[in-house]
Amino acid sequence: MEGTLFNIFAGLAVLSALLVVLNPLSRNPVTSAMFLVMTMISISGLFVLLGAYFLAAVQILVYAGAVMVLFLFVIMLLDLQEIARRKLNLVSLAMGILAVGALFLVYKSSLESTYGEASQQHEVAADADQAEATTAKVVGSTQALGQALFSVGNGFILPFEIVSVLLLVAMVGVILLSRKEPG
Repeated sequence: MEGTLFNIFAGLAVLSALLVVLNPLSRNPVTSAMFLVMTMISISGLFVLLGAYFLAAVQILVYAGAVMVLFLFVIMLLDLQEIARRKLNLVSLAMGILAVGALFLVYKSSLESTYGEASQQHEVAADADQAEATTAKVVGSTQALGQALFSVGNGFILPFEIVSVLLLVAMVGVILLSRKEPG
């Protein structure tokens, strides 16, 4: 039963994610946003199958709820015809490419520092795992999630902070894009 549900949720997530980008049904960006909501709900179904009920609830409440409302506000506030008439600014394009490259390098170094140390510690941890076999850890609990995200040994603090800075930049970008230019 779980295998069938996994195939349904995974297929639905991949299909709706493709329909976000390649939307043959409509050129309206609101339709793409609704497919994005469907993707997020499918991913929360995968979290339920993993036993991570807290992550599934957060996925629906935060991402499918609050973040998508912000996306829809941005879509509704922007005058898409006005943006289509604007000329491509080469300086903006160069700065965008530079920013994406810098984010990629930070992400790559974060992955190398996180998993590079983890592979070296894996041999030492194999002996320690036999000693810890008596204490079982609940995988889907909020305590395990907090320890996995914020403990010094796992190294997910830097990616977590990168995501928070990225969301801050997105909010500032939304404010700048939605303001009316004096004219």
